[in-house]
Amino acid sequence: MLAMLQRSPSVARRPRVLYVTSRRASFIQLDRDLLVERYEVREHHQPGRLANPLAVLAAVRASDVVVGWWASWHTLLPFAFAWLLRRQSLLIVGGFDIACERDIGYGYQVGGVARWASRWIMRRASALMTNSEFSREEFARNTGLPGSRVTVVHHGVPDVFADDGARGQRSDPPLILTVGNVDAANLERKGLRLFVETATLVPEARFLLVGRVLDAAGEALRSAAPENASLSGWIADDELRRHYREASVYLQPSRHEGFGVSVAEAMLAQCVAVVTRAGALPEVVGDTGVVLADARPATVAAGIRRGLELAEAGAGARAREHVLAKFPVQRRREGLWRLVDALLEREPAG
Repeated sequence: MLAMLQRSPSVARRPRVLYVTSRRASFIQLDRDLLVERYEVREHHQPGRLANPLAVLAAVRASDVVVGWWASWHTLLPFAFAWLLRRQSLLIVGGFDIACERDIGYGYQVGGVARWASRWIMRRASALMTNSEFSREEFARNTGLPGSRVTVVHHGVPDVFADDGARGQRSDPPLILTVGNVDAANLERKGLRLFVETATLVPEARFLLVGRVLDAAGEALRSAAPENASLSGWIADDELRRHYREASVYLQPSRHEGFGVSVAEAMLAQCVAVVTRAGALPEVVGDTGVVLADARPATVAAGIRRGLELAEAGAGARAREHVLAKFPVQRRREGLWRLVDALLEREPAG
């Protein structure tokens, strides 16, 4: 193994990036596609804690830069080997790895071995990147590391509605939409329980929760849902886009959000966003939607009715323009390439 650690990677025509992931989320796939445009990319996908150390070591050895999503168990070995081999590394943080929401037990920084491991990885990354100004502030507040180490590069949100702008396809009665995986943790973190509870207070609208049902939380929500609320389970992208086009209001009553990609996607479809003040949601929505004063059901219901008024007045078009201006894919591409190129120009890490 020592011999493996000491060898240098062979020269490649294009810089070689090892891309380390644990999920197949659309925004993670987008970053991979952006890297492929400029670099030779090999992906190391590890959905669980266990990995083959020799395979990871070989993959790091064959790379010039390691890029990984989140400081977690799947990035532990790749970033440890990058540090030992003096390879440059870029870690994208933001979300569960830097969160510390004690009242709902969410986030690695609450404590325990996960906090230790995530901080160990963050300290050994050559560079850190995150997806919102909120996440940079949260990083500095919760990890004990300086926020100056982190570069903010907002998510790029592809405009899948470019051909039609999602105009003139709203449903009657009005549709209130939210998107997220249905599990016990998301009942509070994503506000899924609150979404269903609020439907009772807005009987003139139809409420739809779209997302894969992962545990018994789905049945609990279905049992509690009034007649005007339903869960779709997993659906294909085309059907999801149809719901975005039909919805007048996109409701995100979260307790924590590192960005809120689904909110931005809905805004591209000219939905008016109604969100809590949690995390980066106000940063994503700007002044185009409704930011709730609190998360009581009555407050959320009032916010939805205000969102419906704004939608009727044409505010969805302004929401769409906001996302196009603030979160274009090209800006994400430029920011990601800039950080990787800067690492490639550095001397080997010490």
